[in-house]
Amino acid sequence: MTRLPRWADLVLVPLISLALAFAISALVILSIGQNPIEALRVMVTGALGSSYGWGYTLYYATNFIFTGLAVAVAAHAGLFNIGAEGQASLGGLGVALVALSLPWPHWGVALSAAMVGAALFGAMWAFVPAILQAKRGSHIVITTIMFNFLAAALLNWLLVNVLRPVGSMDPASARFPEGTQLPRVTDMAAAMGIEWGKSTPANISFLIALAACLLVWLLIWRTPLGYEIRAFGRSERAARYAGIRPTRIIVIAMMISGGLAGMMAINNVMGEAGRLLLNSAEGAGFIGIAVALMGRNHPVGIVLAALLFGFLYQGGAELALWTSIPRELIVVIQALVILFTGALDNMVRMPLNRLFGAR
Repeated sequence: MTRLPRWADLVLVPLISLALAFAISALVILSIGQNPIEALRVMVTGALGSSYGWGYTLYYATNFIFTGLAVAVAAHAGLFNIGAEGQASLGGLGVALVALSLPWPHWGVALSAAMVGAALFGAMWAFVPAILQAKRGSHIVITTIMFNFLAAALLNWLLVNVLRPVGSMDPASARFPEGTQLPRVTDMAAAMGIEWGKSTPANISFLIALAACLLVWLLIWRTPLGYEIRAFGRSERAARYAGIRPTRIIVIAMMISGGLAGMMAINNVMGEAGRLLLNSAEGAGFIGIAVALMGRNHPVGIVLAALLFGFLYQGGAELALWTSIPRELIVVIQALVILFTGALDNMVRMPLNRLFGAR
């Protein structure tokens, strides 16, 4: 099979996949009697046309960067981590326990402790599927899927029976103390004399997500551990022959993956809600799979793909608000993007292989 040039693999294939997804979405919108150009205008204006829209787009993108990195690290080790949703939910529990445990004097101290709590809970939730895969050969896809259900059930029980404040009917934890409130992008811009996006949830977690991208790049491409992870992912037999221990790599890669997924809770639980809610992950763990696939498991690609899905989320919300296009159709558009950039990637790649092979 002809190998695509790197630029074609990284740029051309995703762009054609996106174009196909948007073309079919336009046909679907036309089929219900709506104008796809007007729909696109509403999405672009709503997500990118104001600082308010950008604030929400960056907020969603932050979630997807963390979960995309989580899926990517496991993928480099040849592991398909479907459990980022559950790991992100347990990360929220770690954040809530840290935030509610002390009267934190400053958000910086609380943030440092909450990051440790979120990463630790996410990593520990990934540990059991990892050790089952490494020691017993249990398929990581099956176990991580089941752990998503277990995480949802556990959080449901905890929020209803343990963390819910006395007298409250809402299945949610108490509000976090004031010292845990993270600075929002609006506040940071105001400190520099810039008026930017009032009442948007984007916060300092976006900068932490970008720092996580840099750290993952250093880990995977600039450290001996990263080399072992990539070698194991490319060929387990060759890695064993080179003396790389499979159990160690599987467990470490999955725990790093779970820790990154858990860190998502810094953005949505600590930065936005200010308390732990049911279903706080809101499907971002599953979107992370598409983000990692589209971003080719590289931090730069993951940032770009996360921004795209952030645009789709915020643009879709604006579409539901200002047009008569049903919300379910917006989910269909998002699903088409995931389908073409993930599952149907080869449908684009194979003709391009033949095209470049004929040159």
